[in-house]
Amino acid sequence: MNGNLFPDPAPNAPAEHFTAHCDGGSRGNPGPAGYGAVVEDAKGRVVAELSQYLGIQTNNFAEYSGLLGVLKWAVEHNTKHLTVISDSELMVKQMQGKYKVASPILRPLYEEAGKLSRQIAKFEMRHTLRGGNKHADRLANEAMDKGMGKSAIPQVAKPDSFEASRRPATPPPPQTPPPNPRRLRKRRRSPPVRRRTPRRHLRKGHSGVIKYLGAPPSRRICFCR
Repeated sequence: MNGNLFPDPAPNAPAEHFTAHCDGGSRGNPGPAGYGAVVEDAKGRVVAELSQYLGIQTNNFAEYSGLLGVLKWAVEHNTKHLTVISDSELMVKQMQGKYKVASPILRPLYEEAGKLSRQIAKFEMRHTLRGGNKHADRLANEAMDKGMGKSAIPQVAKPDSFEASRRPATPPPPQTPPPNPRRLRKRRRSPPVRRRTPRRHLRKGHSGVIKYLGAPPSRRICFCR
């Protein structure tokens, strides 16, 4: 016996695996920013919740701050195997070496994250959609609310009559404009156009007088040379 109450761990025992979800946000980008993170053990139990208000910062700055918060916690607790899950595709691919970091503001954060991640024996990052990061997103919003002086107000169920009163009233049907009085006036008929007498109804007499043969004598028209 070695005098210990508990047996010594096996030398080849696998290191415990931790999974961390981190998220950062900025209301205004740049604007009031904060991050939130939750760390779970291999059995899915929450072992740590991290959050911080960052002041006026950008969204990407808040995302990297959440990652740094998780990495610092892992180094302090001597974590050997860590998987970080984030909904920031930019940060995940930059940490994986697929994207370059061109921003001078993000460059120092990226270098510090790389230095901390190398102190962990097995470190990996994965991307998830926003729906898979709800716990960390809630912590980030709580940090921003606290930094902005807002308190969480419990939601109280409201009666249906209250919701009905908040609904916009149904707009009245559009009214048909009155008819234009000018269009109602009866149009005047233009006088008939008199047609010229065809030349086949005219005949030249011996005296040089052109007589109109198609009309009665009272309407005959004569043209003299």
